[in-house]
Amino acid sequence: MTTPDIIYTKVDEAPELASASLLPIIQRFAKAAGISVGTRDISLAGRILATFPENLTDDQRISDDLAALGELVKTAEANVIKLPNISASVPQLVAAVTELQGKGFAIPDYPETPETDAEKAIRARYDAIKGSAVNPVLREGNSDRRAAAAVKTYAQNNPHRMGAWSADSKTRVASMSGGDFFSNETSVTLAEDTHVQIVLETAGGDKILKDGLSYPAGTVLDATFMSAAALGAFLADEIEKTKAEGVLFSLHMKATMMKVSDPIIFGHAVKAWLAPVFDQFSEELKAAGVNPNSGMADLLARVADHPEILAAIEENRANRPPMYMVNSDKGITNLHVSSDVIIDASMPALIRAGGKGWGPDGEEHDAVCVIPDNSYAPVYDEAITFFKGNGALDPATAGTVQNLGLMAQKAEEYGSHPTTFEIAEAGIVKMIAGDGTVLHSHEVQAGDIWRSASARKAPIEDWVQLAIARQKATGYRAIFWLDADRAHDAELISYVKPILQDSGVEDKFEIMTPRQATRASLETITKGENTIAITGNVLRDYLTDLFPILELATSAKMLSIVKLMQGGGLFETGAGGSAPKHVQQLHSEGHLRWDSLGEFCALGESLTFLADAKGNAKARVLGAAVDTATQGILDDNRSPGRKVGQPDNRDSHYWFARYWAEALAAQSEDADMAAEFAPLAHALAENEATILAELDTGEGSEADTGGYYLNDPAKLEAVMRPSATLNGIIG
Repeated sequence: MTTPDIIYTKVDEAPELASASLLPIIQRFAKAAGISVGTRDISLAGRILATFPENLTDDQRISDDLAALGELVKTAEANVIKLPNISASVPQLVAAVTELQGKGFAIPDYPETPETDAEKAIRARYDAIKGSAVNPVLREGNSDRRAAAAVKTYAQNNPHRMGAWSADSKTRVASMSGGDFFSNETSVTLAEDTHVQIVLETAGGDKILKDGLSYPAGTVLDATFMSAAALGAFLADEIEKTKAEGVLFSLHMKATMMKVSDPIIFGHAVKAWLAPVFDQFSEELKAAGVNPNSGMADLLARVADHPEILAAIEENRANRPPMYMVNSDKGITNLHVSSDVIIDASMPALIRAGGKGWGPDGEEHDAVCVIPDNSYAPVYDEAITFFKGNGALDPATAGTVQNLGLMAQKAEEYGSHPTTFEIAEAGIVKMIAGDGTVLHSHEVQAGDIWRSASARKAPIEDWVQLAIARQKATGYRAIFWLDADRAHDAELISYVKPILQDSGVEDKFEIMTPRQATRASLETITKGENTIAITGNVLRDYLTDLFPILELATSAKMLSIVKLMQGGGLFETGAGGSAPKHVQQLHSEGHLRWDSLGEFCALGESLTFLADAKGNAKARVLGAAVDTATQGILDDNRSPGRKVGQPDNRDSHYWFARYWAEALAAQSEDADMAAEFAPLAHALAENEATILAELDTGEGSEADTGGYYLNDPAKLEAVMRPSATLNGIIG
């Protein structure tokens, strides 16, 4: 298969719906510069089908595009525009499997409780698809994420609404004071290439949890665990405290990306919330196949024909504090589905709203935000404390927080899924090197969650050099968010300080704990100044939602550049956390409010990168015109509206194509390009009324794309390209 000049990833949900409209435009314009733009399928459905080729017919089989891209990003030839993909929780994975089976794909069921060797093998293959299965494969470079200048200027000139903060707000963050991942963490930097085995030593003998691990010299290798007993006591205590305080109870996790540890923690919360019900009906719930990790939605479905259990659940609800709601109208609570409340989206939204969350009465209330592990909870706690004392951030005058994130080669990747375990029996977990050296040792009890993570030397050094270059280019205040009292961070600091000293720039950088850095950053941007947050992978994920949502109202409009370590480029298009709601609205109301501004920004960077990498002057002209078109979208307010009757995603794509064509027709650097796009620009402008009327077809009515996880191509095109006039002009 020939590799296109630019690869535009096929993904899921709202970004994939938008691609059906936008990608033909991109391909038409790129063709004029001799640039091929192709797709590779990294969607959840695509990954599932690629995993089980033996279950499919010849016509149904697809290539393993994720694996192919994983090899491409290790080369200088890579130029990938990556849209947000589903990081599947178990409920999402099961739903996708069910949909695919209904479409005639004979893939196996997901074995939630595998018993036979065959079921365990199937489960292992599915588990490789769950959570952040895509990002660790593609991110062979560190992250440079920031608001594009045009986007930031627009946000300041058109500030979004912020909720008012009160000094006496009862909203607070609750986190464990001990027994969590933070307090139990140990870390070492390996002096040489090391083979490692993870062993659980028990009274009945040793059990190998993981074998065949191999780490190169210089790797920072961590291990830690969360005590199930401490977690249970903490959750029970916070439920009672929240009830006494008269505010909402809310749990904020990352059960999609942290696909082993966080669903288990989520399950503990469900069980703590329904403790009297589990105590009274333990056998009945077990017989019904209830797994608290799957959430209350699954539990309620399984006990639907048990009125006595439903009555006990209702009685329990009356004795609990009101719960933070995902959808008050439909009765969907914080604990219904683990992937419904994702911390990096939910906490910034609550903070932006003045510390308010939606309660079961459909009104906003103060809330206790339960974030069990104390590693990064202080970031949100300090932000809440800051706004209580200083009032809400003013987007019209606020500076910006850029982020440089350590993420290459699976660095610090959310607890490293293959090395995270729910401990089956009491004992001692050890990480043992090939020469017998015990690298880590933790005494654990049954039910504890033990995990290991690592960050390699080359990505760490690349990350520090990236920070040095970015600070030099901007002159901004630059802060490494590292806590010397945390084991992992202490090892990273031992890398950071010598590199800064050797480069003669140690006076340009500060090192602060996440709590200190949060306050320093908020103080800086409140004064209208700018700062660079230099962080590990988890904080990269959290902060590139927190600050953009406060500054811009959304993180979907961020510019995200991954400078791949072998010379290629990966251009990410923003967050997809709200994508499910967008799909639901399109299907029910025919309106897609997804904003493709992130795609526009990534496209411009990709074209500029291509121009530099391959000496394609026409690509540079195209890229500059993309920037002009993006500015036009912002200046003329052509982004999608949230409600039916307002312009939507398809309308914004028409305007983007028109502004792009007009910019190309007006430029003087390439006469051939100007001549080619002048008639196209004229046609788009002349047919404006007709095109917009045709795009409005179906607005307010149900839309059928033929699926959720796997759309029908013909139906999707009919929905997303309803303008025959526009299609005729674009081709």
